[in-house]
Amino acid sequence: MSDTSVTLGEVSFGLAWNVRGNPAQSSFVSEADRLLGASLPLQPHTGAHRGGHTVLSLGPRSWLLVAGSVSSTKHFNVTRVALNAVGGALFDVSAGYVGWVIAGVGAARVLNRRCPLDFHPSPFPAGRCAQSLLGHINALFYKVDERPAFIVMVARSLAVDAWRELSALAETDGYSVVPPSSLDDVARFVGIRVPSAP
Repeated sequence: MSDTSVTLGEVSFGLAWNVRGNPAQSSFVSEADRLLGASLPLQPHTGAHRGGHTVLSLGPRSWLLVAGSVSSTKHFNVTRVALNAVGGALFDVSAGYVGWVIAGVGAARVLNRRCPLDFHPSPFPAGRCAQSLLGHINALFYKVDERPAFIVMVARSLAVDAWRELSALAETDGYSVVPPSSLDDVARFVGIRVPSAP
């Protein structure tokens, strides 16, 4: 076994917007798809990615849009007003989230030490997202693609606790910490592509 089976790196979000609305209302869905740059995933526990924007399903009427690039206040306000006009709502939660990528052959095993979700590729395939606990911390987990890599997002107020939890969980397997810029820059999720398993 190599000295490290997982890589940890911080993920920076230029924006994080909570989108709310009725998915049964076609005018809301089509306007949200047009405005957000990525389609709303209508299946529970899924994500959709397009053009640098990722939308994650949080519940039957709630989604989280994340992107690496910062959006202007004017763009947010225009989007909010347009969604309000079709019965939706938009909230800027950009300052409220922090995230990390955990990648490598041991990533699922490391997360399963303190999270009850099954991260095996069958129940948690590429594009899957789910909210659960990481130890005592509420977290949102997203499977980036087919490789063994996950994004873990938590409330900013719990960032130190979450980092300590992740690094302690990974210590048994061995881990390396990589700055986001060295994770290959190009990405399917928030500007980051993680390394493939060796």
